[in-house]
Amino acid sequence: MSANSRFAVSVHMLAYLAHRQGAAVPSTEIAASVGTNAVVIRRLLSALVKARLVSTQKGATGGFTLAVFPAGISLLAIYRAVEPAPEHGMRRFAPNHQCPVGAKIEAILHGVFVKTQAAMEQELLQVTLAQIHQQLHAVCPRKK
Repeated sequence: MSANSRFAVSVHMLAYLAHRQGAAVPSTEIAASVGTNAVVIRRLLSALVKARLVSTQKGATGGFTLAVFPAGISLLAIYRAVEPAPEHGMRRFAPNHQCPVGAKIEAILHGVFVKTQAAMEQELLQVTLAQIHQQLHAVCPRKK
């Protein structure tokens, strides 16, 4: 799964768990909602368990539940749980340092990317899973 979809899929998964409110949900059911393989879901759930956002229950009736109330889970917490440290394409960026532009562009771009990342993270901090759940609840029937 690409780095760009891990976050969106993880928000989807947690929103689904919030939708199921306390029921232990198997990874296969979550995978059906997301439209992907359960192996992909289990990898992301592992990261979310490690971040203490999700709990797991073993056994025939086991599955996954939210470990925290939706209001206590920011999108930033989800993002940080499943996304690697941002590199913004800089890891493989190797300009010619003999060129006047190439000698300075990395530092300039790094400054821009740091500010952009901070702004995005501030926005993600302002949105909770409860808000996402509330928006979904308005348009999704509750599963019985």
